[in-house]
Amino acid sequence: MELSEILKPDAVKVVGTFSSKKRLLQELSDVAAACYGIDAGHAVNALLERENLGPTGVGHGVALPHARIRGISRVIGIFFRVEKGVNFNAVDRQPVDLAFGLFAPEDAGVEHLKALALVSRTMRDSGVCGKLRANDNPLTLHAILTEAPASKAA
Repeated sequence: MELSEILKPDAVKVVGTFSSKKRLLQELSDVAAACYGIDAGHAVNALLERENLGPTGVGHGVALPHARIRGISRVIGIFFRVEKGVNFNAVDRQPVDLAFGLFAPEDAGVEHLKALALVSRTMRDSGVCGKLRANDNPLTLHAILTEAPASKAA
């Protein structure tokens, strides 16, 4: 599995600021609806339910919100570079400015875990994160993500 298989170029966005984590999750769901045809309401509810289990802010300004939802046949991704970080209740209490959302089919087993591991490895790479933060062109951001060395490791 490679990030290019789960992340469409038009699902990569540079966004300004959000008033809350909930608002960021809503926007991720709206972009998922626009790019992949999923139900935005169902998607945001699934993300919020997952966040209730524990925050997906993994530290160093990175969040990996993810959920399983009905109505999709494969894992899909959405990436945001947020110009002004948002409080995400991250483990290190730092605001999140890089958010990579994942949605997997309800019955996805190992495929969901492989995708999450792939995204996690990519977003733990400080060089990749530095390049993402230094660029504001969505196509460039997509290229950085899909050509990252960590994406070859899955």
